Amino acid sequence: MTVKYTPDHEWIKLEGGAATVGITVHAQDALGDVVFVDLPEVGRNYAKGEVAGVVESVKAAADVFMPVTGQVTEVNEALRADPSLANSDPLGQGWFFKVKLGATAELDGLMDETAYSEFSRNA
Repeated sequence: MTVKYTPDHEWIKLEGGAATVGITVHAQDALGDVVFVDLPEVGRNYAKGEVAGVVESVKAAADVFMPVTGQVTEVNEALRADPSLANSDPLGQGWFFKVKLGATAELDGLMDETAYSEFSRNA
């Protein structure tokens, strides 16, 4: 299992040819209490960097970007029902969507945990 991070503060966990995507602890800390999520359409193909959803908090709204090219295979309906999961468990039960990867080589351009920790300290 490999976890990578984007400069836009999404994480992507690779499990075989599929991956799970969510927002990082840094992102949810910056946003504050999440009150609404707009999740992507299951079955839709997205390009890397394309807006795939929105997360709204009491302080701000932020786009959720697709970290790699792929097709959304599942969304987290529990998160839609209880957006606070993005705060209480952003790397677990607060995941946003699952994607079938279109170009696994795109993962090479993302940060590992060490690089992301350094990046987010300076963000």
